[in-house]
Amino acid sequence: MSTAFKGADILLPKNADMQKWSVVACDQYTSEPEYWDRVEKFVGNDESTYNLILPEVYLEQPGVDYRIDRIHRTMKEYLEKGVFEEYKNAMIYIERTQNDGRVRAGLVGAIDLQEYEYYKGSESQVRATEATVIERIPPRIKIRKGAPIELPHIMILIDDVKKRIIEPLAEKKNEFKMVYDFDMMEKGGHLTGWLLDEDSREQVEALLERFSGQEAFERRYGMKGRLPLTFAMGDGNHSLATAKEFYETLKRAEPGKDLSKHPARYALVELVNLHSPALEFEAIHRIVTEVDEADLMSAMTEKLGLSDEESEQGFIVVENGEEKKLYIHKPTSKLTVGSLQNFLDDYTKVKGGKTDYIHGAEVVCELSKKERSIGFLLPDMGKDELFPTVIEDGALPRKTFSMGHAWDKRFYVEARKISL
Repeated sequence: MSTAFKGADILLPKNADMQKWSVVACDQYTSEPEYWDRVEKFVGNDESTYNLILPEVYLEQPGVDYRIDRIHRTMKEYLEKGVFEEYKNAMIYIERTQNDGRVRAGLVGAIDLQEYEYYKGSESQVRATEATVIERIPPRIKIRKGAPIELPHIMILIDDVKKRIIEPLAEKKNEFKMVYDFDMMEKGGHLTGWLLDEDSREQVEALLERFSGQEAFERRYGMKGRLPLTFAMGDGNHSLATAKEFYETLKRAEPGKDLSKHPARYALVELVNLHSPALEFEAIHRIVTEVDEADLMSAMTEKLGLSDEESEQGFIVVENGEEKKLYIHKPTSKLTVGSLQNFLDDYTKVKGGKTDYIHGAEVVCELSKKERSIGFLLPDMGKDELFPTVIEDGALPRKTFSMGHAWDKRFYVEARKISL
């Protein structure tokens, strides 16, 4: 099986102030407009990816169509002015020193959208890890339509326990051409990138081809009769789904035309090993409001077989700030969060109530003190559970896990042409 991850024609700015050029993913700080105000002031009139993306904090505000039009005009202006240098069929090895000092290694290249499906139960080589909210795609399509270039905040994971694909590049990086090396804004840490030479790029592709094969897949997971899952979404699921849908729309518009070589067939991504020590999965907890807590717990106890007798799946119920550990004896998913979320979705659909997703346990405890509110603290998901669960259950429930703080998320640096 050929690998879905390949070299790309990568655009990098020639002379930009890289600290001003590079800004964090557009879906971060959506409740903190002051963050984006600071970024805008810091960038000023300089060349920056800030001028090429739409922070989602502005998505529902007046003037969004004007913002999108301005983004498209700025993209064309940057191309016409010669802001970019293009590296053909390239991969860039990067090291991101996070705010906490840990280093996350990654590899920037292109993912083949014909090898990706985002629907639950997909058996494609590239799969979503969480449920895709279809309603979130059209606003993003609006931005991509008419855009001559793309900028990724997509991070894709591989389950390379033996660290044979990305990590060995660190030993050769001094032989590669360094293409950037700079401190990032707003607690983003530091980023360095090296352009792989042709031999190293071909070696990466060859390793990924073997890694993607049926035999290697079955050996990794001890499963027969399943098609290989090689690449799983880490961050930017809806951005990759948008790229996929945009490409499919182009194909539907011209059914007789061969678009297999169209640049929109690919999306620029960063490939990261799931087993990077800098990558941590943190649980996202639940608070349910506007419900009869006693009725909810009675229904849940019956449906999931809850008791204080230990089992593989357990969580903490928080009522009025008081915590109680309970265990599930009738699970509906391989993960605790899946069993709980399946129940909450079904219950609130019939009985009403609102489920919110919370990162901090202390926040859940405080919110549980409000009337008609109840919280659930979930265990962190082990890294080794991600791929087997996606293979068995399909995409995980939404908001299953978070990967690090907002300032550690991917920043925009590279771009790629997506129009002819």
